[in-house]
Amino acid sequence: MAEEASRKEVGVAALLLAASVMLSRVLGYAREALLAYRVGAGADADAYYAAFQIPDLLNYLLAGGALSIAFLPLYTRQRARGRESEADDLLAVVLGTLGAFAVCATALLWWQAPNLTALQFPRFDPSTRDLTTRLTRIVLPAQIFFVAGGVINATLLARGRFRAAAAAPLLYNGGIIVGGLALAPLTEAPVEGFSWGALAGAILGPFLAPLIDARRRVRIGIRIAPLDRSFLAYLWIAAPLMLGQTLLTVDEWYERWFGALLEPGTVAHLSYARRLMLVPVAVVGQAIAAAALPAMAQLWADEKTTELNSLVLRTLQTGVALAAFCAAGFFLFAEPIVALIYQRGAFDAADTTAVSAILGLLSLAVPAWIAQQIVTRAFYARSDTWRPMALGTVFALAAIPLYLVLGRRYGAIGLAIAPGIAMTANAIATILLARWYHGAPDLRELFGTTWRAVLIAAMAAGTTVAVFGRATSDWTALLAQGALFALLLLIGATGLGDSAVRGALKQPLVGIWRRLRRLIP
Repeated sequence: MAEEASRKEVGVAALLLAASVMLSRVLGYAREALLAYRVGAGADADAYYAAFQIPDLLNYLLAGGALSIAFLPLYTRQRARGRESEADDLLAVVLGTLGAFAVCATALLWWQAPNLTALQFPRFDPSTRDLTTRLTRIVLPAQIFFVAGGVINATLLARGRFRAAAAAPLLYNGGIIVGGLALAPLTEAPVEGFSWGALAGAILGPFLAPLIDARRRVRIGIRIAPLDRSFLAYLWIAAPLMLGQTLLTVDEWYERWFGALLEPGTVAHLSYARRLMLVPVAVVGQAIAAAALPAMAQLWADEKTTELNSLVLRTLQTGVALAAFCAAGFFLFAEPIVALIYQRGAFDAADTTAVSAILGLLSLAVPAWIAQQIVTRAFYARSDTWRPMALGTVFALAAIPLYLVLGRRYGAIGLAIAPGIAMTANAIATILLARWYHGAPDLRELFGTTWRAVLIAAMAAGTTVAVFGRATSDWTALLAQGALFALLLLIGATGLGDSAVRGALKQPLVGIWRRLRRLIP
């Protein structure tokens, strides 16, 4: 019963977060399309994407992107034991101490931004370097609000409230779009408007949305106490997330660093393609992983190990199956997707060709990317961040020569191939590590689901190409190709898929159908 309830809870939450991520990605399409239209894929676009490097590093070092991972198991355990006051104290000390660190680090990095930019991007010309520094100083303070909002949002996730988490990315992307529309024409460089919009969006979405939702539900206090026992317990769990590196994060850093060593526009091309590749990663992997973590943490706190292992396996099977289908779709329709989203204004047909080639190769890494996001939650739910982060750090460091060699030999194409190789190896190793320590997931069942999903996806894509040829931007042919591909996936899942593959398609379709029926009188 507990296992079934956990699955339903994860399913509902995952659908909510997936819908939010999908809407956010639609706004992201508009954001990136507007940026491509106004800025194109030249030096200014390189500067814009490079400007997020220092803020991203700060966010990572403060575990800002993984606050729920480090904070939620501790908070959940206190509440499960009926210690609400201790849970409130934990919130106050983590929010206050981590927030103070974020403010101090932001001030230091803001001051040193010119030197850090020159160090990271030595091949940028002086004007591009100056623009990167200026944009960095605009977006850098946003990390304070990401960190503070992340702590507050973790308390809501522990209570089964996902609305703020769903609203945050929508407001964030909306802020960037408004900045690009309203402020870009008024600034010296159009990309400045997008940067100011990113700062405003960080305040409205990741910070204010959870703060408003937490009113009357969570007692929010602020206490700066770096030596407090509760904060040190949090720090023990968060330390690997701060000090370790994983390909989920450093892949983007590598693309910026090594892409900046190539011809102008490479960083922009890689970034445009990566944004599209992350759509299925976010809609499927991030949504499922974020929804599963609270349920996993609760099962671990209740000492229900068997149910936890079963939930991990089923979540992995669902995620990998959907990932294989999405990867095949993005590989098949890479060029029309890029043309639809980006090709207008300063973004021309040559840019579309370059970005779609990168996207097709990046899409092959999607299943491993999603599997890695999910399986690490099996460790995090147990408050074990050291093992997966140590393993991830080894792979992240070992991948540097791979990115460097492939980038030098094949340019942007090489930097698109590297993530698929490195991430697949990392995901397999992490799954084997989970099996070794936890006795789960069941490798035979997971492998069975994986090869069936890959086979179905490959057959659907291959048949679609055999019937229609290469996907083009012609709307009539594209709709027919898409319909045939989707139909073949459904037929393949029904005939060749196991229960996990069929369930991966059935659950969201049934949920959508039920909601549509409610709208029909």
